[in-house]
Amino acid sequence: MSARDVRLVARLDIKGPNLIKGVHLEGLRVIGDPQVYARRYYEQGADEIIYIDVVASLYGRSKLTEIVRHTAHDVFVPLTVGGGVRSVEDVKDLLRAGADKVAINTAAVQRPQLISEVARRFGSQCMVISIEAKKRSEGYWEVYTDCGREQTGMNAVDWARQAAALGAGEVLITSIDREGTRKGYDVELTRAISDYVGIPVIASGGYGNDTHLLDVVHQGGADAVAVADALHYDRTNLTKIRAAARAAGIQMRQLP
Repeated sequence: MSARDVRLVARLDIKGPNLIKGVHLEGLRVIGDPQVYARRYYEQGADEIIYIDVVASLYGRSKLTEIVRHTAHDVFVPLTVGGGVRSVEDVKDLLRAGADKVAINTAAVQRPQLISEVARRFGSQCMVISIEAKKRSEGYWEVYTDCGREQTGMNAVDWARQAAALGAGEVLITSIDREGTRKGYDVELTRAISDYVGIPVIASGGYGNDTHLLDVVHQGGADAVAVADALHYDRTNLTKIRAAARAAGIQMRQLP
């Protein structure tokens, strides 16, 4: 685990103009206006916010630019944006709209050199490799693309290591098995990746209670933890999560 403060990240999955949520990246249900929720999480003390357009890779260019532009006006924490990013030009457009980092999954799998192109142009800190993975056997997780719809035959741990070597500055690892289940993060998957890449790892998929966060940080080596479902449905808030983590001895950013 990184010696730096563990970051608490609010994840918002987007379809068109709406914030949505599913289980195992399926059965997507409309929650509301993503900008309203992003503002709420900023006020609760999110260290970062992640926007992922979950259908952009299926239907063409992402519609996130306008959402990001409006959010950047009143949310003053780093914004990571992903979904349908296929080129350096796409990255430039999102950064101009107010994104700080861009997460790429499908296009990077299809053409790994894109990782290096983005890192060279905008810096590795801007290039987040987004990996959606499903456990296939003991110690082996397969990479999926197109919002968990398409198998790749690729080993998630090997792909994370390759992406880091190509210039990615961070890994966003989403467990398809755990996503939306409230049963806890895939600690084993997170540990497998954090052990083999020299860049920060964001764990996503499965938060149900504070113990799950403690497990993925202490046992999984996560540098950051993304929460979605629990926040959207008001089962907890970021203020409470941060307090619980600090009480358990996790080094968290001090809020102003």
